[in-house]
Amino acid sequence: MSEEILINMTPRETRVGVVENGMLQELHVERTSRRGYVGNVYKGRVQRVMPGMQAVFVDIGLERAAFLHASDIVRPPLPEGAEMPSAGGGNGNGNGNGHVPSISELVHEGQEIVVQVVKDPIGTKGARLSTHLSIPSRYLVLLPHARTLGISTRIEDEAERQRLKDVLTPLIGETPLGYIVRTNAEGQSAESLAFDVTYLGKVWRVVQENIAKAKVGERVYEELSLPLRALRDLLNDDIEKVRVDSRETFEKVAKFVHKFMPSLDDRVEHYAGERPIFDLYGVEDEIQRALRKEVPLKSGGYLIVDQTEAMTTIDVNTGGYLGTRNLEETVYRTNLEAAQAASRQLRLRNLGGIIIIDFIDMTDEEHKRQVIRMLEKGLSRDHAKTTVYPMSQLGLVEMTRKRTTESLERQLCEPCPACMGRGTVKTAETVTYEIFREITRAVRQFNAQKLLVMASPKVVSRILEEESTAVAELEEFISKSIRFQAEEHYSQEQFDVVLL
Repeated sequence: MSEEILINMTPRETRVGVVENGMLQELHVERTSRRGYVGNVYKGRVQRVMPGMQAVFVDIGLERAAFLHASDIVRPPLPEGAEMPSAGGGNGNGNGNGHVPSISELVHEGQEIVVQVVKDPIGTKGARLSTHLSIPSRYLVLLPHARTLGISTRIEDEAERQRLKDVLTPLIGETPLGYIVRTNAEGQSAESLAFDVTYLGKVWRVVQENIAKAKVGERVYEELSLPLRALRDLLNDDIEKVRVDSRETFEKVAKFVHKFMPSLDDRVEHYAGERPIFDLYGVEDEIQRALRKEVPLKSGGYLIVDQTEAMTTIDVNTGGYLGTRNLEETVYRTNLEAAQAASRQLRLRNLGGIIIIDFIDMTDEEHKRQVIRMLEKGLSRDHAKTTVYPMSQLGLVEMTRKRTTESLERQLCEPCPACMGRGTVKTAETVTYEIFREITRAVRQFNAQKLLVMASPKVVSRILEEESTAVAELEEFISKSIRFQAEEHYSQEQFDVVLL
């Protein structure tokens, strides 16, 4: 299987596409305006200690001083000039009969301190900080000074928890670093986990070098930009090529891969073609199709993908496809194709949470098993964790997919202002009668000789053509004249009744 990563850069937006056999499978989008500071590590200086609030303000080089509470300070730092504070051993609150250090015991004005941003500045508030540093990789989180090995509670299988512990314990060895095993490490090979341990070790060495030479207000670790995050999480031996359409980004990517994944150096190349890189692979068209509800199938059938707050539903329809044999065979073939298409759409649209797939009813038990198998096979290449449950008697398949970021639709779209996200608009007839009711209400409340109604062209033309008798009767009833004016920019549901 040929698999490539395409990186498209524009001044305000970065997009990363994963293409398998010429077909877009995943799309990741990052906009400059949305990039915050969370995850970044800075060398800061304590500006002001506020004993009453058990907190300090720290200068980390941002516009406003950042806020660090005593509970987010790991423990009293070592004497001046020593190594940075350790992140192990409690949260600085203390408990039981032990001594709870006050903020003045933990830090003092003018002190240099290494901190991580845990919450972006909002409005007039500065960023929120912590000295509990954490650096994520694909399957692990590094806790530089907490010598511990924790496993996410969402990995519930005891045998799997033990396997992960057995794999990682020798890899970590005598290192003074701590690790948390993330949920998506479940089922991963020893090689993948070893790769992450090596990667995090290298990152931490770089951070330590940066801390040693940094001045106050300088960033010593930055949460990776989208192209580098994508390579950290997606680049492996299966990826044949990484094509980058920006020379500057290509150089950053090449440097990153050389530093952390030197064996894959030769996979990265700069794309300097005339045609935009996404057009070359038909990615732009795929993105537009991924925002539609209907997904056509080669057989003539189609899927309807509906994303709601509670869940996503995928409805399978045969369309005009009748097949060459009997109906059961037709249904089976359509469902097989739909299972393959559905697994791709979940990944491409980045749909998470509860998903219900409504396959066309089948009577043959073996057919049902094969359809589920096809769905699971399609999902096996998905980087997000998925769980598929057996098909119900109604032909429904319930499944879950781990939510990572907002879905593609939520990232690129907003609710339609005309229908307010309902997906339907009131008919011109419904709006007409709403206007008539509003006229009656307005006349009772206010005194006016004439009325002007502004509405969409479709509604106005309907009123003047099909409802002219009703308008004449209404004018007689309220003893006032009504003028209708078509407004091109009004949506079908929008109207105004103005008293003149």
